Amino acid sequence: QVQLVESGGGLVQPGESLTLSCAASGFTFDYYAIGWFRQAPGKEREGVSCLQSTDGSTYYGESVKGRFTVSRDHAKKTWYLQMKSLKPDDTAIYYCATTYSPYTCTFATFDYDYWGQGTQVTVSS
Repeated sequence: QVQLVESGGGLVQPGESLTLSCAASGFTFDYYAIGWFRQAPGKEREGVSCLQSTDGSTYYGESVKGRFTVSRDHAKKTWYLQMKSLKPDDTAIYYCATTYSPYTCTFATFDYDYWGQGTQVTVSS
């Protein structure tokens, strides 16, 4: 059974940085995509970033382009979301998720097969 566990959330001030981790267990897929999503109170879950295992391609939502970077350590089965220049609007619960069918990047939540429990990120002065 695949399990994803996020960590690294917390309270930071505007302009600061934070790196989230997503550790996978029971993960045996060679071709997959890892998505990072976030959900703020009263809002729909939003795609933030995606990394595609086949070629390492990365994709970002418009609101985070140039500030967030997704990366992976395949040997450790851990993925990271580095967040810089954080803004109050980035406050949300952040989730990682994985899809192996399709294994190309998508921001459609229904395409993802497994989800982590989420980690809270709060940006406030």
